[in-house]
Amino acid sequence: MKRTPIIATLVLLFSLFIGFAHAQDATVNINTADVTTLASLNGIGDSKAQAIIEYREANGPFASTADLSKVKGIGARTVEKNADRLSIE
Repeated sequence: MKRTPIIATLVLLFSLFIGFAHAQDATVNINTADVTTLASLNGIGDSKAQAIIEYREANGPFASTADLSKVKGIGARTVEKNADRLSIE
């Protein structure tokens, strides 16, 4: 009995699991993102995403990702939870 197909299948499955474990969410540019993209952030729903866009339109682009906490309803904790996904470029 040949074991090559079984070993090849196990290697393939292992590779798939490793790939999923290391997959990261995409970075979100808070100066250009739309409502749907902003709502994908942890703790940000459609209404907060819309508030981000309205703040951005009224005050200009964010100078830093920490400035996101200036938007009503978004605190420093929410910014911290999403820090690895946020960008301004």
